[in-house]
Amino acid sequence: MADARSDDPRDPTSGPDTDAGARPAGSVAPVAPDLTDVELTDSPFSDFLGFELLLSDDDRALLGRVRAFMNREVEPVINDYWTRAAFPHELVPGIADLGIAGLAYDGPGCPARGALVDGMVAMELARVDPSIGTFMGVHGGLAMGSIQLCGSDEQRERWLPAMARMELIGAFGLTEPDVGSAISAGLATSARRDGDGWVLNGEKKWIGNAAFADLVIIWARDEDDGQVKGFVVEKDTEGMTFDKQEDKIALRVVQNAEVHLRDVRVPEENRLQKAESFRSTADVLRVTRMGVAWQAAGCARGAFEHALRYTKAREQFGRPIASFQLVQDLLVKMLGHVTAATAMNTRASQLQDAGLLRDEHASLCKAQATAKMRETVGWAREVLGGNGILLEHHVGRFVADAEAIYSYEGTREINTLIVGRAITGESAFV
Repeated sequence: MADARSDDPRDPTSGPDTDAGARPAGSVAPVAPDLTDVELTDSPFSDFLGFELLLSDDDRALLGRVRAFMNREVEPVINDYWTRAAFPHELVPGIADLGIAGLAYDGPGCPARGALVDGMVAMELARVDPSIGTFMGVHGGLAMGSIQLCGSDEQRERWLPAMARMELIGAFGLTEPDVGSAISAGLATSARRDGDGWVLNGEKKWIGNAAFADLVIIWARDEDDGQVKGFVVEKDTEGMTFDKQEDKIALRVVQNAEVHLRDVRVPEENRLQKAESFRSTADVLRVTRMGVAWQAAGCARGAFEHALRYTKAREQFGRPIASFQLVQDLLVKMLGHVTAATAMNTRASQLQDAGLLRDEHASLCKAQATAKMRETVGWAREVLGGNGILLEHHVGRFVADAEAIYSYEGTREINTLIVGRAITGESAFV
């Protein structure tokens, strides 16, 4: 099961990377920040160990702009959109002005800020609303990442600048109605070469942004050689239709859709030229899986922050409940989970910036961060008592949204097997 993004993309039959030491496209060399005049208290109270201080002054300023936008523009309205399962399209120009689409990539028009600041921005988005974080993860991570990592120079020049400006919004179509974790072996959507183009047929499900995207990255199996290839299918292409998925209990703001492909003709110039096997999708999703780990840390962090504020304002027995021992115990457990996830993600993103990130690194971060996120949002709801299920206090939204983050881009079990294979040398995939 997956929500808003595709389910686990990892090919269980493939081994670890052989070029893990090579710097990946889009990475930048880490820059040591000057902390001469910086105090630990310059970080938010939920950044207990000051991880933001690892960023340069410019990157911290960017993070501050993102935080201000999310606090000022998104938090006051997001519960209404969540209730209606609607997307706040009017906020997109403001998000575009932040310049955070494709933040880690160095493709044409992209910010090239690196993986660490990209991850912290992803955490910041999810801290206020995991749906907005997922929207950006799909567009700026999966869709732009597919073009950056698997496209030709001409394709990167054609699409990435407009996507970085968010004039074109992207979606990523991998998961199918009948297959999620086994997608590497079970991909049923087909691609048939026909003259100077391709004909696509099949079904996709849980495709975030697809309901309104300008570009949909479709992964399909070539009927001739059996290999998985990627295609950029543009909006209004004949034969591609959508059914918006309704009645979700999580990430309700994200507009998921089932995508129906009926003899969809795509020109050869829209085939991602460097995507020749399922391994290409794994290359994209290794990076974006780290984005999900950061989103999980952000979801947990948002729930913790709301819970802490509530305990200071809520009084029982003539005292704020923040003064109660059992409440403080839960608050410290939450902070511990948030801090541990941030630490793990920070180190993995540093490895990514150095070109050293491996599949098992991203999988460990995703599995651990999402599992501890689930505990954290549950404790936050517990601290609020009955008020925890009211949207006005926000925590209930984080509790619900955590369920989707826990499952998409690889279930905990699948990610565990990826790490298990790395540390034992034995594959437990069946």
